[in-house]
Amino acid sequence: MKRSRPVTMQVYCRLEVVVHDPEAVTSLAGQQLRAADIDWSEEDDDVDTAVSELTADLVESLAGVVDPDRMLDGVTGVEARGGRIWAEIGEAHQRFQPGFQDPE
Repeated sequence: MKRSRPVTMQVYCRLEVVVHDPEAVTSLAGQQLRAADIDWSEEDDDVDTAVSELTADLVESLAGVVDPDRMLDGVTGVEARGGRIWAEIGEAHQRFQPGFQDPE
């Protein structure tokens, strides 16, 4: 079925990840932050401080290296326009379980 207008959709995803090498994750996050096209003169801190803070936080580092744009690589006719990625330590909250009913 071909549509004449684009259709905006939301995709919700929960992914459980086991980190076997936290240093590899934090190191990659630091490398990617250094390589990012950021005008540090416009920021509150400098690149070294930001990298130091990021690499000290495994949760933020993991969330930072997840790339939502790559989820749809190879899918023609689809454009990822952004999303929200976060990480948490521990078991998934009930709201992310199949069949969860939000109390009204």
